[in-house]
Amino acid sequence: MYIRQLQEPIERLRGVGKQLAESYHNLGVNSTGDLLLLAPRTYEDRSKLVPLGKLGDGEYANTVVEVLSHSYFGGKGKRTLKVTIKDISDEGDGKAALLCFGRNFLERVLRIGSQFYLYGVFQRNFHELQSSQFEMLPLKPDGSMPGDFGKLLPIYPLSGSLSQRIVRRDVSAVLASHLATFSEELPPRMIERYGLLSMNDAVRALHQPTSLEEARGATRSFAFIELFYLLLMNRRKNSSPTVQGRAHACKLSVLQRRFIASLPFSLTEDQETVLREICTDLDDEISMNRLLQGDVGSGKTLIAWLSALHVIQSGGQVAFMAPTELLARQHAEQAASWLGPLGVRLAFLTGSVTGKSRKLLLEALGEGRIDIIIGTHALFSPEVTFSALKYIIIDEQHRFGVVQRVSLLEKGRAPDVLMMTATPIPRTLALTVFGDLNISTIRSMPAGRLPVITYLVSNESRQRMYAAVGVEFSRDHQAYFVYPRIDDQGESSLRDVESMFKLLTTSMYPGIPAALIHSRLPEEEKVDILTKFRKRELKFLVSTSVVEVGIDIPNATCMVIEHAERFGLSALHQLRGRVGRSDLQSYCFLVYESQLGEDAKKRLMVMKESNDGFHIAEQDLLIRGPGEVAGTRQSGFLKLRFASLTEDIGQIESIRNEIDMILASDPGLVDLGNAVIRDVLINAPPFDETAMES
Repeated sequence: MYIRQLQEPIERLRGVGKQLAESYHNLGVNSTGDLLLLAPRTYEDRSKLVPLGKLGDGEYANTVVEVLSHSYFGGKGKRTLKVTIKDISDEGDGKAALLCFGRNFLERVLRIGSQFYLYGVFQRNFHELQSSQFEMLPLKPDGSMPGDFGKLLPIYPLSGSLSQRIVRRDVSAVLASHLATFSEELPPRMIERYGLLSMNDAVRALHQPTSLEEARGATRSFAFIELFYLLLMNRRKNSSPTVQGRAHACKLSVLQRRFIASLPFSLTEDQETVLREICTDLDDEISMNRLLQGDVGSGKTLIAWLSALHVIQSGGQVAFMAPTELLARQHAEQAASWLGPLGVRLAFLTGSVTGKSRKLLLEALGEGRIDIIIGTHALFSPEVTFSALKYIIIDEQHRFGVVQRVSLLEKGRAPDVLMMTATPIPRTLALTVFGDLNISTIRSMPAGRLPVITYLVSNESRQRMYAAVGVEFSRDHQAYFVYPRIDDQGESSLRDVESMFKLLTTSMYPGIPAALIHSRLPEEEKVDILTKFRKRELKFLVSTSVVEVGIDIPNATCMVIEHAERFGLSALHQLRGRVGRSDLQSYCFLVYESQLGEDAKKRLMVMKESNDGFHIAEQDLLIRGPGEVAGTRQSGFLKLRFASLTEDIGQIESIRNEIDMILASDPGLVDLGNAVIRDVLINAPPFDETAMES
């Protein structure tokens, strides 16, 4: 069994309820297979004793301590427990204080005189070592290490209600059921040649390594596999000059012409060019693999619907995939409005569609009674089958992992694929990784759009910013206020949506209707809030970055992003793209803290000086540099969990050569689907590499 075939919904894991499932979905973890492919950010080494007495500022302790005393500090109603401890390990004699923000209940747990294993990060404040981020477990009677102590622990990316303990628990549960059952994703000779771990060893070493060296070996092996899939998906014959010339002669179908005639506006020149390129590929015998990139608001989705009509006209089915239910629902509503009158049969599928409705929908899809299905990760589910899947459209492609895309591709026989992104890929990366991928670009914006004016706002200028937004409210316009976290969690220096919602609605804009929206809200409530916002029943939203993509409110003219220095350029550009979606002048306010690093200053200046997403993408690559492009693994140009498009350039070249050698031995394979090519690569008999190279 391949890991990607492990498609049990994450909700079915014991202990994972609706709230935890939503938090997992925000990380792109929708199934147990996705969970095993969740790459740790780093590892904590708790196998070595690090006593309090040997700590420097900002270092981690891993030791045994005794509780000496309890005390409290802070004002009335906001008292915080302070626990004084001393080190009792063989090498320890230091003392420290534990600051229990929001955890005063620990007074009953950390009793005076009791002894615990301690792991935590300490700073020196007020002439003593202090920690507010720590874990403690009581000593076992037999003296053995409890829980996670004495181990090398993975540190996973988190979201919402997830904690490291919960993710480790769930990973362990899946490993207990499935470890040692996974098939190899690569040919045996390739695994041996490049010194990669077997799939079962790689899965275990990724999540339960015995050493950092073993963990690095697992990451390297998964990076190789990830790049293998990426290059394999991009392995298509480039369009020849003849084909490119034929694009101008491509005839639109009847459905396409009827749709264009119904629009109250004309397509831009870029949109017309891109549509011809896509339709030419759709008519070609070789499966299309094309990336459509264009700035936020440039009209990519319109082209996607138009190209889908080309396939529907010839009897094929279309799958349209979006990364969130909010975005998928918006696309479904738009498609129903635009394509429904043309007689196109549409369906909407997410994890919230259950019971009899889901059963009937899936039956209709499998029998060919649905032309376009629009959905989220639910489309990956094994129960989703198609009668004639010919075309896959992936919106915000960088939010889907490489292996996830392969799962959808295998539901059709070499379907055409269109990937869309508002995060343009820098030319340097495009030439390196996407050399075999056709790229279409929409640079021009619809007529009448005005560039968003961006201001950098210091704390001292905050009141003037609030006044400027108030002016927009007086003009009956709307606004977004975005913050990096949902609640305070004891870190009062960071503004959060919950506390700022109270401030904005009571002090800044009393009486003006508003709503709070973030990832912990039920999906139905988020949809209801956005519906009211779209109908202008609400004047502003106070939100986390959940509004980053897909929210299209033409009347919204103000975007306020607090702690802007904490967001990457891609996220800032996407958030700013929520405004400026009409002929109204729009504004973006990037509020920053006074102490900024050099990279943060550069990012904010790039945003102030440019609205061009292509320029911003290039600057993002320059600012972060080769050593930091790994940051694109989660939210940049591609969602790569393990590989780095610059650090792994040597592997990219090796994998490209390996694939080319196989395909050169049987050129007909290039016309087959990715799944078929992969299986041929894995199962092919050994070939004479010396003869191939000569």
